[in-house]
Amino acid sequence: MNHIDAPASTEPVSEHVSLKRWLAVVAVAVGTFLVVTAEQLPVGLLTSVGADLGISEGTAGLMVTVPGLVAAASALLVPVAIGRLDRRVVLLGLITLMVVANVLTFLAPNFPVLLGSRFLVGISIGGFWALAAGIAVRLVPDGHVARATSIAFGGATAANVLGVPAGTLIGGFTDWRIAFLTLAGLGLLALAALFVLLPAIPAAGSIRLGTLLGLLRDPVVRAATLTTFLLVSGHMAAYTFVSPVLQEISGIDEDLIGPLLLVFGVAGVAGTFVAGAAAGRNVRATIVAVSVLLTAVLALFPLAGATHVTGVAFLILWGLAFGGVPVGVQMWIFKAAPDHAEPATALNTVMFNLAIAVGALFGGLVVDGASTTAVLWFGALLTALTFLAVRSARKA
Repeated sequence: MNHIDAPASTEPVSEHVSLKRWLAVVAVAVGTFLVVTAEQLPVGLLTSVGADLGISEGTAGLMVTVPGLVAAASALLVPVAIGRLDRRVVLLGLITLMVVANVLTFLAPNFPVLLGSRFLVGISIGGFWALAAGIAVRLVPDGHVARATSIAFGGATAANVLGVPAGTLIGGFTDWRIAFLTLAGLGLLALAALFVLLPAIPAAGSIRLGTLLGLLRDPVVRAATLTTFLLVSGHMAAYTFVSPVLQEISGIDEDLIGPLLLVFGVAGVAGTFVAGAAAGRNVRATIVAVSVLLTAVLALFPLAGATHVTGVAFLILWGLAFGGVPVGVQMWIFKAAPDHAEPATALNTVMFNLAIAVGALFGGLVVDGASTTAVLWFGALLTALTFLAVRSARKA
């Protein structure tokens, strides 16, 4: 992989990377963090949004479902639709769309307008997330690709485990609308950083839709993407309603939800590092371990999490388990398709976002039709099916 604005023959032997290039990689990771946070920010604010707009918590869950569905389609179609456009221009456009969408969310006078803004968020999420890792590694020479990839994916991982808690804290101290406005402001800062730091990034080639879908013929890619779908959908079915779960099952005050979700995020970061190290030795065993822990937490929470102490303990274990999901499955994807890393990553991004949407949607139906206890058991059922997906792969 060559330096993007110099021919291979002029690449320094030492493969030195300038500070500006590393800052550009970090800026891409920050952009990924913001768009993925935008997708899941409503999770910790559903109670506030529902009370303000006069809708049920299950209906408010559509704020997660809609952008998740759109992002799944966007991750599939944007890399194909942009053809040979300069990737710098595409990223700047997508992050700008995220800023506009969150301003509209802040201003939304009713729920239909709010859902319209969330539709726009979905376009930004899927396109930015699918392209970010491939762009980040083009900013550095071959010897630094692994580090650049880790940083780029770190943005998405950090969003999953820290973005929601931070947004919930802001919403708790102020108002749910302020949380979205704050995200829009951070998006403007990221836009400025990307504008200054990113060089022109001409297309290395175009991705065909058939190439993406053709990867599903590989049994390991198929098993890995199915694993992503089951683990993430099971997690999101329950986690979308973590605020009412903690309040109704564990008796925790609403004002403490934000700080506790921050604890969840810290546990998730720890889980990411632990699972990353373990997956380097045995990726399938790591995924099985993560799925066992996640299933056990969701299944036992209603039974053993009925006090403040046990509820917090289960929340921490939940964060540890889910923190290992993105890095574990992504390493499996890279191992399964080393020569098709970019399209395979785009395909996994599709499944990740589809799982977010489906999990939130069906979780909302279960909460409205049954209870928060039932949604935890529903999530556990989905994550338990991961064992079948892992066993379906004929090779690691």
